[in-house]
Amino acid sequence: MTTAVGETVGGTRSFLPAVEGMRACAAIGVVVTHVAFQTGINAGVAGRILGRFDLAVAVFFALSGFLLWRGHAAAARGLRSRPRTGHYLRSRIVRIMPGYLVAVVVILTLLPEARADFTVWLANLTLTQIYVPLTLTAGLTQMWSLSVEMSFYLALPLLALLARYLPVRARIPVIVVVAAASLLWVHIPFDRDSGHNLWNWPPAFFSWFAAGMVLAELTVSPVGWAHRLARRRVLMALIAVTAFAIAASPLAGKEGLHPGSVIQVTLKTAMGAIVAGALLAPLVLDRVDTPHRILGSPLMVTLGRWSYGLFVWHLAALAMVFPIIGEFPFSGHFTIVLVLTTLFGFAIAAVSYALVEAPCRNALRRWERRNDPTPLDSSITEEIEPAVAR
Repeated sequence: MTTAVGETVGGTRSFLPAVEGMRACAAIGVVVTHVAFQTGINAGVAGRILGRFDLAVAVFFALSGFLLWRGHAAAARGLRSRPRTGHYLRSRIVRIMPGYLVAVVVILTLLPEARADFTVWLANLTLTQIYVPLTLTAGLTQMWSLSVEMSFYLALPLLALLARYLPVRARIPVIVVVAAASLLWVHIPFDRDSGHNLWNWPPAFFSWFAAGMVLAELTVSPVGWAHRLARRRVLMALIAVTAFAIAASPLAGKEGLHPGSVIQVTLKTAMGAIVAGALLAPLVLDRVDTPHRILGSPLMVTLGRWSYGLFVWHLAALAMVFPIIGEFPFSGHFTIVLVLTTLFGFAIAAVSYALVEAPCRNALRRWERRNDPTPLDSSITEEIEPAVAR
């Protein structure tokens, strides 16, 4: 079931309009970094700044960590019953897969650049492309992050089970320690000639999910220094900008989407966790019921609702834009390409939401009402959209 805006679940509001608006901003950030790359802005200060908008990925992963973990955080303190694993897994699959599968079939069938053999089809249809070499293909290269996302979804019930054995006070410190340890994942050597890229595997990004998980724990914790810090929005914005600037500097790697050294990737990942945490903290920890005028506006909430479709379709929309304006990729025209890609992407996303995503979610709710007469606790997991990435 859905819950009303402002309704409290386990001591925290179930639906946060500003969080939905932040999702829309992050989705546009993903478009920005891809448009910058495709229009040839890959060098200099502009290349560094626009290319580093790929840290919108960190925001999406932190959103998933927050929204999917807060039910478990509240249950650990006796504020609500534990989320049902079956309901949780069904809702995740139904929320992600229908729209995704439609996009995969259409793009692999119609996009000329997408040359797909059986292995590419199978890997993309099953969201296992990060584990199968050379299966990220044109129009769908961004789906590596959705593959990471799905892995986190599947692992989360196990993580929640393990966390039950921790004292309440130890939950945040343990999450932080595991997040710090995950930064070492990129130090594990691997054979690049094998076609695998271990740097894109889920453990490499746990710190980004953990940023949201820590915020989820804090929402059901007594008010402390973290909550007071989160209320200082200007300071949190400065922290986010500073971390972003470090991530965009030569300290954290090359311009654009090119990876740097192991140390540079580690620094960039750490800065991504800080950026995500600093951006989300004021939206979820400030317990003063003052709606965010911009992020919580009806327009931004609607765009946030369509953000998953924008992620899924934006590279296909980008491929459509160049023929329309009569230009080739890497030939400039950043502004017009960005505007048209965003407009086309949101238009396709709106159709996808209306014809595929929303009907499937409604069908799941009807099925659950028929097959499980026990009322569900107001499920905060119903409000999460899937995260997206570069």
